[in-house]
Amino acid sequence: MQLLKDNGVEPKLIKYLDEPPSEEELRKLAEMMGLRPNQFIRKREAEFKELGLKDKLDDDNELFRQMAAHPKLIERPIAVKGSSAILGRPPERTLELL
Repeated sequence: MQLLKDNGVEPKLIKYLDEPPSEEELRKLAEMMGLRPNQFIRKREAEFKELGLKDKLDDDNELFRQMAAHPKLIERPIAVKGSSAILGRPPERTLELL
């Protein structure tokens, strides 16, 4: 976030825990980033293990459903500009949106 601010971009914050994205919104973000859900799900999150998702990494529908129901599973931050989005890991990747 600070990298974007330092480059004159005021990012819009989405409080995903307060207002979790829907499955449809997650699908759109995935398309914008060019990623499958298994590429931006937090595999080290306790809920990932509790839900037994390790064996479902090839099931996009199930992952989108679980990410919408359990937003802690969503890797972040995700930066969006226009029709482009990028996963900000490492943080320097957000500069690709400039």
